[in-house]
Amino acid sequence: MTQFVFGRTKTGHTVTGYCLENSRGAEATILDYGCTVQSLRVPDAEGRLTDVVLGYDTIGEYEENGGYAGAAIGRVANRIGGAEFSLNGETYRLARNDGENHLHGGLKGFDKCIWSAVIKGDAHVFSRRSPAGEENYPGSLDVKITYTLTDDNALRITYDADTDADTIINLTNHSYFNLNGKGSVLGHSLQVLADRFLENDPYCLPTGKLLPAKGTPFDFGEPKQIGRDIDAACTQLTRCGGYDHNFVLSDPVEMKRAAVLHSAESGIRMTVLTTQPGLQVYSGNSLTPRKGKNGVSYGRRDAICLETQVFPNAMAHTHFPSPVLKKNEHYHTETCYQFEISDKQTC
Repeated sequence: MTQFVFGRTKTGHTVTGYCLENSRGAEATILDYGCTVQSLRVPDAEGRLTDVVLGYDTIGEYEENGGYAGAAIGRVANRIGGAEFSLNGETYRLARNDGENHLHGGLKGFDKCIWSAVIKGDAHVFSRRSPAGEENYPGSLDVKITYTLTDDNALRITYDADTDADTIINLTNHSYFNLNGKGSVLGHSLQVLADRFLENDPYCLPTGKLLPAKGTPFDFGEPKQIGRDIDAACTQLTRCGGYDHNFVLSDPVEMKRAAVLHSAESGIRMTVLTTQPGLQVYSGNSLTPRKGKNGVSYGRRDAICLETQVFPNAMAHTHFPSPVLKKNEHYHTETCYQFEISDKQTC
């Protein structure tokens, strides 16, 4: 494992890249800026390494382009309606950075912070203290995010946190996946191990209703091409410009399969496993044309995000899994992205 200077932020902070490599030649680069997965190179069916995540060559591009590419998201992933929540009888008002709502931790979420990094064996551990009042969240939060690239070509991410006062937390990773490395993702096949999804309002906030997926454009119970139904005449799709919905994972076991993404072109299959109850499927609807790594152009629907998490806006819906972390409780979740070769056409 090696490290290198990736660049300097506008405020003069040095950004370091940390390289992970396994015995089979797979490689990952993680930045201490936002705990960002800057690259993830795995073998395709021909044995060539393919970078399966979108990203940029310079720190300036990460700062300027937004989009949370590859970053850790916190304190709370996804949207909080009206940019406020109540906890223990007190209302906390947050930054409105998505219309009237709060998105992905606010104006300076975890994705824009420099993290401390320590190498432990074959893992990289990134940590930081989020002080009480940061983005107006209660309680100081000590967070550790651990990245491990295993010898069976899996990127494992574990999230741990402790707080000195009751607070809310919902951590995820916002990598944009394209198993061909470039081009449209609509020809990829996707399977989601969920028979229900959350209904969204016009602002892509869950209404609280859990809708059946079977027989709808949201039915990914069997693998199908992402693009097959994405432009269907369906209010839920037109509201968000495609998929930007939380799926309710079916399997009650702790570590479960959430989704399987496959490209017949590259032969790469990615299985997502997680301890989380939900999976946000985002089809890159708002990706505007831009230059990415190695001069590759990115555009709308050129990648898909599979974000494992507690349901969005959970504080507004008591029947959702709770994002509350109490003082003296420990937060721990795990998500694994497993890569394999499959020449089988799965859609």
